[in-house]
Amino acid sequence: ATVGFPNTGLQGFAPKFARGEIASLAGAAADARYFQISVPVQPGNSGGALVDERGNVVGVVSAKLNAAAALAASGALLENVNYAVKSSFLLSFLESVPEVDDPLQATTTPAESFEEVVKSAKDAAELVLVY
Repeated sequence: ATVGFPNTGLQGFAPKFARGEIASLAGAAADARYFQISVPVQPGNSGGALVDERGNVVGVVSAKLNAAAALAASGALLENVNYAVKSSFLLSFLESVPEVDDPLQATTTPAESFEEVVKSAKDAAELVLVY
């Protein structure tokens, strides 16, 4: 699942919750740094956490398959082919930055239900518009 602010001009400024599945353990062109996800995402979801049913961050929503390119290449209009960078890839990157690694090592999170995590994400969400 993810919570984001897609298409604020059309859909408004309230956070939107989307749920789906990990469709593949590899992204486009079998890129192992990514998951392919069926979570419906739009521009504005990028950068949002992809969480499992326990609220663990498993990735960060990063891209969606270009529908026009897919149509040209395959002759079919593909739906809900989206991608998230795996959190394990991001964590190894963050651990390589010393000023980020120390606070990460000190962080502990209490066990929460999925519903509590979703409610916390919605309560803590803040929209920032950049022009």
